[in-house]
Amino acid sequence: MMKPSEMNPQLQLENQLCFTIYACSREITKLYQPHLEKLGVTYSQYLVLLVLWERGQCTVKELGEALFLDSGTLTPLLKRLQAAGLIHRERSAQDERKVIITLTDEGNKLKEKALNVPAAMQQELCLNESEFGHLLGQFKSLLNRVHHNNEQQEGKM
Repeated sequence: MMKPSEMNPQLQLENQLCFTIYACSREITKLYQPHLEKLGVTYSQYLVLLVLWERGQCTVKELGEALFLDSGTLTPLLKRLQAAGLIHRERSAQDERKVIITLTDEGNKLKEKALNVPAAMQQELCLNESEFGHLLGQFKSLLNRVHHNNEQQEGKM
């Protein structure tokens, strides 16, 4: 007689790509924690700062698109960053509906302190540059395909 798990391997947790990605993401985020504690930011705040260090400024909408987050998730995160003195939030003079996010001097200074985080993470993940680049490329491709599919599904509703 077959075990229940042998009858439906597609329903085994170990065979779920989404769970493996989810668990891996949580484990990687744990690796970030000691580095980000030195910066005084959470992982989500670090992601916002990465976008702002790259772009200089952007709207809440642009930030949401870059991070795949909605404004309901972003707003409290941005309020905490503003309270910490790392960003400014200001309504656009041209369009009152838009909120422009920029870094403060303190937010810009934090960039220097964060420069070692990516290399430390690559080392802690035990990946050489080739492996890192390969995995990053695969995950970017998967993210783009899944995001595109989700947008198509939303368009059908």
